[in-house]
Amino acid sequence: MELRDFFSEEVVKLELQATSKDEALKELISALGLDEKSEGILYKMLKRRENLGSTGIGKGIAIPHCRSLVVNRLRVAFGRKRDGLDFRAIDDQPVHNIFLIVAPPLEVSNQYLPVLGKIAQFSKEADVASRLQQIGSPQEFLGMLEEKGI
Repeated sequence: MELRDFFSEEVVKLELQATSKDEALKELISALGLDEKSEGILYKMLKRRENLGSTGIGKGIAIPHCRSLVVNRLRVAFGRKRDGLDFRAIDDQPVHNIFLIVAPPLEVSNQYLPVLGKIAQFSKEADVASRLQQIGSPQEFLGMLEEKGI
């Protein structure tokens, strides 16, 4: 299992329009292609998770995540905001790169925590934050995931 296996071009948003954390969450949720009611439920779940503590892990990266009945399999999305957003990250720096992870409550494949760990591992590599700012297309993003082989 590699990170690349979970992403498609449709869920890679390199120019988020959001001007706040809440707007960014909504924008990434909409990339998953759910119905409006499911999007609303998922947003509330992610907000609840963020209220427990920011998912901004530092180095300009956030990994909002939750489990929800609105999905029947693990879903991910990536968004970039070049100007950065206030995510109340642990290093108090703006977040530029957001990895969204959503999984069903009961997941037979049990991929939620391994994927969360892989994204955290990927994010901690020295060149990742700067390279994510340079990529110009979803294909380049997917290629970067493949290259890292995480």
